[in-house]
Amino acid sequence: MGSDRSGVAGRFTWPVRRRTPPGPEGTAEDIAVQDLAEREAAEQRLPPPEPEPLIEPPRFNLAAFRLAALGLAIVLALGLAMVRLFVGGPPSVADLREQAGVETWTELPIGVKDDQPGLALRGADGRWSGFDIDIAYMIAEDLGFRRSEVKFYSIESEDRPRMQATNAKGERVPVKLVIASFSITPKRIADGVRFSAPYLYTEQSVLTMRGALPQVSSIADLMGKRVCSISSSTSLDAPKKEEAVVVPRNRISECIADLREGRVQAVTTDAAILAGFKDRFPDDFDHWDVGLDPTEAYGVNAGENPALQKLVDLTLYRSYTDPKDARWEEAYDRNLQSEVDQNKKAPIAVAEQPRVVRPDIRELPWEDVFG
Repeated sequence: MGSDRSGVAGRFTWPVRRRTPPGPEGTAEDIAVQDLAEREAAEQRLPPPEPEPLIEPPRFNLAAFRLAALGLAIVLALGLAMVRLFVGGPPSVADLREQAGVETWTELPIGVKDDQPGLALRGADGRWSGFDIDIAYMIAEDLGFRRSEVKFYSIESEDRPRMQATNAKGERVPVKLVIASFSITPKRIADGVRFSAPYLYTEQSVLTMRGALPQVSSIADLMGKRVCSISSSTSLDAPKKEEAVVVPRNRISECIADLREGRVQAVTTDAAILAGFKDRFPDDFDHWDVGLDPTEAYGVNAGENPALQKLVDLTLYRSYTDPKDARWEEAYDRNLQSEVDQNKKAPIAVAEQPRVVRPDIRELPWEDVFG
């Protein structure tokens, strides 16, 4: 079968040269001319391109990768910390003050007892004194109130959960805090009382007229005897269990009056309360340690104000942890330690501030919230 060579030549562009063979068809001169032309053409050809060098793939730098990962982790951690600092997390002191409403108060009304020497007593001149009073001033100071802006109102035991006190005219007055020898108990917490951390530990004891009873070493020694205690207090349970005749009163001063008049043979309540009467009237009373195990832990009632409760806890925490803050110790020495000599072996209260758990409050970098 024939082929169309002109078509093939059209697809390929390089020239085809043929050597003319010697013989009759070509002379030696023709051959020489042809060889010369081929050599010139070969010399004009460009040399083949040099091979490109091999490019190695980049090596994986593990150290650099780890450093970059660490930097990214630090950036993310700082970002999360800043979010938590300014957006999320627990409230700051400023937040708590706003939530509690402290900034809007022109004075701080506090419900306290007024007839408990050593703890809370209003003198004939109207001045207030006692350990609870000093604790109230300590809390008020940290809340930003001057002493002249703190207003004390007498409060009865049954009114402590309701945050209702009484002014000099006998009118009911709502208070922001209750600091009134108010013992923390599970029942009171279940009933809705919002206590701060404890600020004093004491225990129950007994007071009798001097020489009236030869020995009172336990509540059992009061069986069948008339015993006065404060109504709505934790001190009523023990004499009831020992079959004493319990006479409840609203005020401890009423119990003391009953004891002096012979209407009862003993008074029982917290040792921190009874020690004050023994200290002021050492020749009138005998103060007995009856060895009861339960500890009475006094707390501040902040009412329905959780932010205020946390601010009170912050003051107690500072006082407990800051070695430069001696306000609690000074209050104890001035009001309770001074009664030790007259009370001899009878208990008064633990001479160390109760431990306070650090409240959950956000501390900004420029603040020193916890002292």
